[in-house]
Amino acid sequence: MSAKKPIVWTIAGSDSGGGAGIQADLATMTDLDCHGCSVITCVTAQNSVAVNGVEPVSEAILLAQLDTLLADLPPRAIKIGLLANQRQINLVADWLVTHMAPLKTDDGQPIPIILDPVMVASCGDALTGESAVQASAQPKTKLKTELKTEPKHLAGLDFSPFAKLLTLVTPNASEFGKLVGEEAKTNNEILSQASALSRRLACNLLITGGDKGALWHSDKAEDLFICNAVAHTSPLHQHTSFRLSGERVDNPNHHGSGCTLSSAIASFLAQGLVLHDAVLLAKTYVGQGIASAKALGAGAGPLARTGWPSDLVSLPRITEFAGITSLSSSDRASDASSILSFPRLSFPRHSFPRLKHPIGVYPVVDNLMLLEQVLAAGASTAQLRIKLEDYGQTASNQEEGAGAAALEAQIQGAIALGRKYDAQVFINDHWQLALKHGAFGIHLGQEDLFEADLDRIAEAGIALGVSSHGVFELALASQLNPSYLALGHIYPTPTKSMPSNPQGLSTLARVVALWTPDCPRVAIGGIDASRLERVKATGVEAVAVVRAVTQADSPGEAYTQLARTWENAYVPR
Repeated sequence: MSAKKPIVWTIAGSDSGGGAGIQADLATMTDLDCHGCSVITCVTAQNSVAVNGVEPVSEAILLAQLDTLLADLPPRAIKIGLLANQRQINLVADWLVTHMAPLKTDDGQPIPIILDPVMVASCGDALTGESAVQASAQPKTKLKTELKTEPKHLAGLDFSPFAKLLTLVTPNASEFGKLVGEEAKTNNEILSQASALSRRLACNLLITGGDKGALWHSDKAEDLFICNAVAHTSPLHQHTSFRLSGERVDNPNHHGSGCTLSSAIASFLAQGLVLHDAVLLAKTYVGQGIASAKALGAGAGPLARTGWPSDLVSLPRITEFAGITSLSSSDRASDASSILSFPRLSFPRHSFPRLKHPIGVYPVVDNLMLLEQVLAAGASTAQLRIKLEDYGQTASNQEEGAGAAALEAQIQGAIALGRKYDAQVFINDHWQLALKHGAFGIHLGQEDLFEADLDRIAEAGIALGVSSHGVFELALASQLNPSYLALGHIYPTPTKSMPSNPQGLSTLARVVALWTPDCPRVAIGGIDASRLERVKATGVEAVAVVRAVTQADSPGEAYTQLARTWENAYVPR
């Protein structure tokens, strides 16, 4: 991550009451360590109980703002909020097509653009369309004393000019109904409508369930995340749909929650997080903001700004939305044969064994000789990670062929060494053989979770370690109640090809502060002796090492020195 604060633009309306619009966006961006820039589309006369006027800016000043910012302060992400009329939608879309296409992120991806299709204010007043603009010509001097129960109807705005330009659209249930032209009554209806809208706009979609609608639950805040192709994300988490469920915060002060959500997502994306992580973090950020919000006027108060999410009691729960979901990527929508389909499992609430010994430094080795050396040197926990190609195997024939017997012998030997040294030895990936021979533990990646027989592993009392590459995968893995959670990769590493980018120390520290699970967290990826102290300073409980041991002249001595350095490293409190 760059030392400079990433620049995030908000293209939206001004809220004179300060609770929503660009005021909420800029407050959120600053709170999340970004530099916010604003392009004002309209000026509103509003407070906490009413919108008394909406006046769009001229086309000339709208374009001048965009051009001026681009010349000196190009964005790392853009949030689009209130656009007052169809002409503004067309104008901004045309400008983005012309000027943003050449700009890329550091890893060559398009600049993320988040659209929050603002149509109705929290107080119930329409913010877009002719009715809203006409209202601005009739100033009101007397404030309304009661909130409206029904929002004004809005029809006619067409967001299709943004097709293929957007990363994510974030309507609430009411706005989503207006986008698709009808209100969904059931889960099947909303999923069908959402999939169609996602394909039409060629983007991902997050429908929030904070207001009454098909997603409403009195005891939880549940959102629908329609995900297409996303860079640096496991294929298993693409082209499908998820429910994101968290505790509903009972606080009427939630003015600007939609603006805050979308600008928080943009801010997290600007700092290099993948979309799944940005969405999940933004959801928790809004939840903490509502929990601490207080009224300032007669109506709903604005969200509090609480900084990067931390000290959560739990992470949002992730489940499939409707069993097996098939979504086509935007560039393949017309080719039915190319639709990708993944079975989404609702992980049962397993309970895998807690570890008997602290992990500390966790060596990951690829043969029995190295394994015995680190165990003899005092390692309480170690992992045998054997690559199938080393034994002439593939994922489909790992229990067949000439190399199968040798592979099985290695795993049996590793289990025996664990018992000999009373150590916690985990077998990577080969869960069938580990289960067959009674291993202490099994380590699985995210993809393996959808293939392994987790019920049998849990029933056998075998410990389970699970890899995660970001907050979304951490939340998903935590639902298994594993014996430990691996967080990575922290630094670039050549030992394994990864779809995700390195997380870095700052992200690791924030993930550690986010939530404390009932199991150790193990940082992994490119960590050697020179990095141990900085990794431990993040507060993570353990660290996995690979090349620092396997490429050492004396692996046993290397482990001893690493363990001593880790033990003596200072952890700030």
